[in-house]
Amino acid sequence: MKTKTVSHTPESQAPLTDAQRERLAELAAMPDETIDTSDIPELSDEAWAAGTRGRFYRPVKQQITARVDADVLDWLKSEGKGYQGRLNAILRREMLASLKQARRA
Repeated sequence: MKTKTVSHTPESQAPLTDAQRERLAELAAMPDETIDTSDIPELSDEAWAAGTRGRFYRPVKQQITARVDADVLDWLKSEGKGYQGRLNAILRREMLASLKQARRA
């Protein structure tokens, strides 16, 4: 069975109707105090401390052309498919280590 990937972008969505625009404007103008949050539990400081920032964050990929030594490329490719992802992971690990070291200084 074939599957088809569907993606939705703001450009692919139907334009808002006048009624929808009016409703959004009403909601935007509503003061925060008038919003009923009784069904949402308050989070304690401990809950906020246990949270993780950016857990589902996925950086935008950017296509580049890079020149690397032939032996480095051979080594990356020797691990099988996904050598570009491994290269990115290596660079990210070094970037994060560098940022961590810079914060200590």
